[in-house]
Amino acid sequence: MKAMVVRELGGGWVPEDIEIADPEGNEVRVELRASGLCGSDLMEMRAEVNYPPPAVLGHEISGVVTALGPNVTQFEVGDHVAGCLVQFCGKCEKCLSGDVGLCRNPAETVRGEEASPRLKDAEGKALTQGMALGGFAQDALVHENMLVKIPEEMPFAQAAILGCGVVTGTGAVLNAAEVKRGDSIAIIGAGGVGLNAISGAVIAGAAQIIVSDLNDATLETAKSFGATHVINSSQTDPVAEVKNLTDGFGVSAVFDFVGATATARQGYDMLDRGDVLYQISMAGPDAVIETHNLANTFDRKGIQGVFMGSGVPKRDIRVLSDLYLQGRLNLDDLVSAEISLSEVNEGYEKLKDPQVNRVVITSFD
Repeated sequence: MKAMVVRELGGGWVPEDIEIADPEGNEVRVELRASGLCGSDLMEMRAEVNYPPPAVLGHEISGVVTALGPNVTQFEVGDHVAGCLVQFCGKCEKCLSGDVGLCRNPAETVRGEEASPRLKDAEGKALTQGMALGGFAQDALVHENMLVKIPEEMPFAQAAILGCGVVTGTGAVLNAAEVKRGDSIAIIGAGGVGLNAISGAVIAGAAQIIVSDLNDATLETAKSFGATHVINSSQTDPVAEVKNLTDGFGVSAVFDFVGATATARQGYDMLDRGDVLYQISMAGPDAVIETHNLANTFDRKGIQGVFMGSGVPKRDIRVLSDLYLQGRLNLDDLVSAEISLSEVNEGYEKLKDPQVNRVVITSFD
């Protein structure tokens, strides 16, 4: 099958014909109909973090089930599915408590080192499968725990982005922070993931959805998704403006989708007493935040990391699909461009435009 392969760090994606194994155990083979381009894969291509080259990256996928391993119980051939990078065993204490993002045995969703690899190149050498999905290819071989059945009327491009950017942004608001009707919140960074936090806040019924970003065009998009107030932080002190909008008190939750020391500090200072800054973006190793001295601990402010929306993907992705089909979740405006599999490099160039929210592969010929 055709795939776009990372051969060397920083070398981009190159087209190759590769081999995909037959499904074993709980594995499901999916003929891909859509695969989203996410910044995490760009980071992996440029600097090895978890998936050494040669590798097939791509982790926002949707498609149709074509083959099943002998132990699969959740799917049938012909099912429409979306994938999610959360790897969970479903049996450990964390999984049974519902916190699958902290699964203690995520390796149960991949083949062991002694097993034949899922993906091989034309010379028979193993290829790393990025995030256990490998979505920049015509087909994917995935453990059933990482797939969700979706309604057949759900368009594939919109379904693909559910499994990362959408579930992360909406989940930060609805699951991690449990934003309530009437709350005031702030969102820092209105890119492809931050826009979904706005959607989550609209669904929750937040009274004030204040969005801070550096780009006016991005802020206009934020307003179209439901932001009640926008702040260009290159022109205005965002902390002072948030305090002004909340009668000097601050907001009940802040969501940082930038992941820099400066934005984390801004987010912390935007909070009302007793409230929490939710850190979503992947920050670099040198990004730190000094919040306060011990004399100020009675303010009871907190910082909490959020991974993949702090929810249960098998539940949340199906709910989000239903909300979209009901017209209550804006996914159409997230898909800014559709490309072919061979255009992955060009697709990442498109994402440099702040008015491009998500680029999705929809042609795999």
